[in-house]
Amino acid sequence: MKSKALIATILIALGLIAFYYQGITYKTRQEALDLGPLPVTTEPTRTIPLPPIAGGIAVLSGLVLLFVGGSRQTRSGHRW
Repeated sequence: MKSKALIATILIALGLIAFYYQGITYKTRQEALDLGPLPVTTEPTRTIPLPPIAGGIAVLSGLVLLFVGGSRQTRSGHRW
């Protein structure tokens, strides 16, 4: 597979994943209270939002790269 087609496929896949999930969720551990030998921790959930426009831009740029980004040839037949 050519590198442009591979990059285009990755962009399209990442864009569709961004549409589906709409954000990245993760948990962190924080020490809430220190009672000597007994630590009390919490695990708050945080979310990094992914706007739908980011997924749309990734899909659109992948499609443009896949269909419009063909190779150019000069008159001597060399590719650039």
